[in-house]
Amino acid sequence: MGIATSTRPILITGAGKRIGLALARHFLAQQQPVMISYRTRYAAVDELEQAGAICLYGDFSTNDGIEQFADAVKQQCSGLRAILHNASAWLAESSDATPAETLTAMLQIHVHAPYLLNHHLESLLIGHGHASADIIHFTDYIVERGSDKHIAYAASKAALDNLTRSFARKLAPVVKVNAIAPSMIMFNEHDDAQYRQKALNKSLMKIAPGEQEIIALVDYLLSSHYVTGRTHAVDGGRPLR
Repeated sequence: MGIATSTRPILITGAGKRIGLALARHFLAQQQPVMISYRTRYAAVDELEQAGAICLYGDFSTNDGIEQFADAVKQQCSGLRAILHNASAWLAESSDATPAETLTAMLQIHVHAPYLLNHHLESLLIGHGHASADIIHFTDYIVERGSDKHIAYAASKAALDNLTRSFARKLAPVVKVNAIAPSMIMFNEHDDAQYRQKALNKSLMKIAPGEQEIIALVDYLLSSHYVTGRTHAVDGGRPLR
């Protein structure tokens, strides 16, 4: 069962591939207006545009870029049904960048971008009634346990997780704010059999469930009139291993 269709677009950041793309396709199939951000013009962005999505370039690597994107959104619509903060990067600590550069990059996309967009686009979310709009932050299972190879990434996602509760307090009862914390959802095409089996063994459920698990949860959160300020794990029971 999907959400009720709204004339206000659902904004999905980073929707040119994987989960963001699947969500955009899902909502378009429901005749729900969609707006996306992209930094790289993948072929799928053209597909979404042809299907009716509003596709806006967004460079979230600087605060100016984030604010310019917010201004572009305001020029396109007078209200938003939801913001799904899907844009992400997965940088490990490595010799290719200094620790300071890695931390700055992770905080920029996972903290600065959602924080600033929530503030700049708040006026598009409010004024439509009780529990009539949503913000969903995509965090990560790794927030619970940390990471020795992706320290800055884990820390930035933990900060985003905390933003969920703060914005839920700030925007209630008009806007519901939740987080989704996935672990392994879907593989990349280049992942080999050994890597795939190792990843599957980390959860109790032993599968990569695919994007439908996330889509179903997003539909539930958007249709709820009560659930807010919570982080919803989609991890196949991984913490119990």
